[in-house]
Amino acid sequence: MATLNGPVDSNTNIPEYEYPDVNTNIFHIGSFRDEWLKRLHPSHYSYQKEDEDTFDANFAKEMGMSAETLTDLKAICSVESLRCHPEDQQPDTEMVPPDPTLRTLVQRKKRQDFRAASKVSRNRHDLYADELERLTGGIKPEAGPDMVPEGEVILTINVYYPAIVEKFTCVRPHMTLLMMGSHTLAELRDAICCVSDLQVCGEFSSTPDMAPEFISKDHFKSAYFFFEGVFYNDMRYPECRDISMTVIEWQKAYNVPLYTQGKMEDTRFVDLKVKVGFPYLYCHQGDCEHLVIITDVRLTHANDCLDKKLYPMLVQKHRVPTQKCAVCHVYIGRWLTTNDQFAPSNPCLFCDQCFRMLHYDTKGNKLGQFMAFPYVDRGAFN
Repeated sequence: MATLNGPVDSNTNIPEYEYPDVNTNIFHIGSFRDEWLKRLHPSHYSYQKEDEDTFDANFAKEMGMSAETLTDLKAICSVESLRCHPEDQQPDTEMVPPDPTLRTLVQRKKRQDFRAASKVSRNRHDLYADELERLTGGIKPEAGPDMVPEGEVILTINVYYPAIVEKFTCVRPHMTLLMMGSHTLAELRDAICCVSDLQVCGEFSSTPDMAPEFISKDHFKSAYFFFEGVFYNDMRYPECRDISMTVIEWQKAYNVPLYTQGKMEDTRFVDLKVKVGFPYLYCHQGDCEHLVIITDVRLTHANDCLDKKLYPMLVQKHRVPTQKCAVCHVYIGRWLTTNDQFAPSNPCLFCDQCFRMLHYDTKGNKLGQFMAFPYVDRGAFN
């Protein structure tokens, strides 16, 4: 990242800090990629690795050292020289020495001791996190057309919880995605998981078996992204509406400079002008608003996942506690009741089994007076 040492050219495509360590000035992503490709030698972003002799010769030339000095350095700094176990014995990478002094090992030892004392083994969340980590490194496609082209742009995007969620709203991203510059904003929208899209509207206490299978996202498909004064609306379906018009009409009424509009399905990331580190807006379901922050823009390299089919790629997902059934305290709540004489609280959550056993007879007839609504837990995305 370039530092800010003087007046900034608003037309530059090299990002400089607008506010140090916070966000950059506006730059065009496609032009930024082109600037890098002009300055770099093709070998610097090529997926083809140099053979060892060529790499050694180039390294010695850049460092201004002789071949003999490089050979000595390779012997001294070799990984083999760090071996602390017999050559024919593979070490246990999970074992930490009893009295470590390295800070990372001290922390790891504390965590291992805590897990041992609590009798906690690796759960499905830890396994899933390891799987996400494995996906990000070095995977190549079986077919050539699925290969990410050399010189492609990779963006790291944090999507935060909706503004209505108080806890962790401004601290932790709900999810982190890797997107290619050739992706459209519509593909980003499809990759974002939000519990608001899964809600089922209606009261179904009299007909719990007839709760509709459609979800909010099937009926209310309108959404928009807001980047640098432009509303990018999702207009892929006949049901979509331009929900940004509310703001546009307000601007017209108060003589405020108007924002412009575009279609997210026609806009690729390389077409955008953005600030890295600056919060932008994703709005769907009418008023469910998420902050979207682009935290990194870079070129691909050989150690990236190079399979196009795996992008957009989820690389991090925040885990949230699930809301358990108020009766069994085992299963996740699927029904929310109000004005319920059988419930310990108002409103109250029930899993499907407890809900039916408590509120209906053996023939499925409703017992008592209450209102029941399908409930989708935020922890469903864990």
